[in-house]
Amino acid sequence: QGQCACHAHGDFLMQTPATPLGTHHGARHEDTILLIGHGSREPEGNDEIHRFVAQWRTRQPGWNIEVCFIEFAPPSLHDGLLHAARNARRVLVLPLILNAAGHVKMEIPEAIEHAREHCPGTEFLYGPHLTACDPILDVLRRNLRKCMSELDMPDPTTTGVVLLGRGSSDRGANGDMAKMARWLQEESDHELVDLAFTGITFPRLERVVQRQVLIGLRQVVVLPYYLYTGTLMQRIHRQVDHLRAQYPQIRFACGTHFGFEKEIFELVEQRVHDLLAGVPDSKLPCDGCSYRELAHDMGHGHSHEHTHAPAHVHSHAHEGAAA
Repeated sequence: QGQCACHAHGDFLMQTPATPLGTHHGARHEDTILLIGHGSREPEGNDEIHRFVAQWRTRQPGWNIEVCFIEFAPPSLHDGLLHAARNARRVLVLPLILNAAGHVKMEIPEAIEHAREHCPGTEFLYGPHLTACDPILDVLRRNLRKCMSELDMPDPTTTGVVLLGRGSSDRGANGDMAKMARWLQEESDHELVDLAFTGITFPRLERVVQRQVLIGLRQVVVLPYYLYTGTLMQRIHRQVDHLRAQYPQIRFACGTHFGFEKEIFELVEQRVHDLLAGVPDSKLPCDGCSYRELAHDMGHGHSHEHTHAPAHVHSHAHEGAAA
């Protein structure tokens, strides 16, 4: 029941070579790209993701690009997958998400398995999230330079930096943010680039700023680690306003989200090309992994930290449910 009108034979794709994006068989697309956004309680954040998709379609007019959301906005993850499968022979699933926590490691793979059951004639390829990488570092460096230019004394030796992102109970996701903070320090003249989180885990922004003030820094740059606006971005700007009032002797500069930077478009485009070319590691290992299913049954989170077999290169730890 619920089987979509895909192929008459479920093994058809395994017997035919990959064909370019944008080619058609009758009224069906050969490939559909399904971009998955997190979703926000703030409509403006969801609107921004739709704008990103519209701009991406302009950049790639031959690609069939659709979008869905994990929560807070339609279409839902399950509806998006089924709709994409009904209109394509192959669906490339791409999470428009910075860090891999529960949504990327558990929820999306489970939804893909559900879609495969209902649409056995459609192939699903699950690409990685954006992750900690040099293109994201380039965006952060550019945002840091812009914030420094707004300060009265743009001196990195007296200016602390706080990379502020969404916290998680998945230590791997938090570790990716820590990696980006360290990389940013390595690539700048700032002696201190701290990490803070808006929720779930610690430290929080107020405590980190307190420490930077206590060691004598006279300026603080807050760099949000977010792609699009939403309730958390709004909260960050309120927090920085409160800190300005709490520390009138300190100059603050606050960056903004960066989901429309050219590097983000280039990253998702590279994900598409890698999936179609069958590049090693181009598919997220959580897709179809028995350890993910075991973690879900035990009520645990899912990460890739202990190797469980030589031929199964990603690994897993059970660290509590991810945010």
